[in-house]
Amino acid sequence: MTTVVGLTGNIASGKSTVAAMLAAKGATVIDADVLAREAVAPGTPALAAIAVRWPETIRPDGTLDRAALRSIVFTRPAERAALDAIVHPRVGQLFRERVADARERGARVVVYDVPLLFEAKRMRDVDVIIVVDAPEALRRARLTGERGLSEAEADAMMAAQMPARRKRAAANFFIMNDADRPTLAARVDAVWDALAPSDSGG
Repeated sequence: MTTVVGLTGNIASGKSTVAAMLAAKGATVIDADVLAREAVAPGTPALAAIAVRWPETIRPDGTLDRAALRSIVFTRPAERAALDAIVHPRVGQLFRERVADARERGARVVVYDVPLLFEAKRMRDVDVIIVVDAPEALRRARLTGERGLSEAEADAMMAAQMPARRKRAAANFFIMNDADRPTLAARVDAVWDALAPSDSGG
């Protein structure tokens, strides 16, 4: 029996750190960002569709200029919806293929590391949802201090996502990442024990 876990959290919440901790315990991790890059690789139908709609986002070597595309869709909902309609079906297909492969290998826990689980309405793709969160001020500090964003840029990126409190209300498990790494590890341990009790102690 394979449990498919949707791991999500707003930007700078520490979701990737939690994903790495779960992987170290034996979970198979599928990264939605990796699937999204595969979906628009050279030669794919998705990249061809993007090239038709936004030709200025294609580099001379035929690869996608992701920064240029983000600048177009970030503040224009209609353009973002058009991009989602192109990319999401292929990402979904790749996800299902990865899960099928994991089931064949006998994986107990598959973690889908997906920032936009709720925004993209992919909740039905998973059996269990884990939300990672941190206080807004701490997330802003991580964005400005660790990623070098301005406060305005950080606030814009944070505002573009569904409020964390709504995600927490819909989650099966919630991990607060507001302390040191050992504290976070202990909280991840508790969730792992619930997901895979026979593997307690990892």
